[in-house]
Amino acid sequence: MGRLHDKAAWRRRARRQLQCEPLCATCLSEGKIVAARIADHVEPHHDVPIKFWSGRLQSLCAHCHESRKAFQRGYDNAIGPDGMPIDPRHPVYRIP
Repeated sequence: MGRLHDKAAWRRRARRQLQCEPLCATCLSEGKIVAARIADHVEPHHDVPIKFWSGRLQSLCAHCHESRKAFQRGYDNAIGPDGMPIDPRHPVYRIP
């Protein structure tokens, strides 16, 4: 996380988001009721302060948040039982 996430103002904003919308937006759109744990920026802010502070938020569960970030990264960070990433697109599998 960037420096912006470390500020008390962000923690208050994220807490307020989760109080106002306590269910995961993605799960809710699929008809599932799952508690949200993460306030997520709808559009990536790329550490641009004005986008970070004024950007629209959504509430997500940890699974949906990680899935969303995997889409933005281009690979999933999930680790299999063998301790290796399960996504063949993960950078660890790239041949130099």
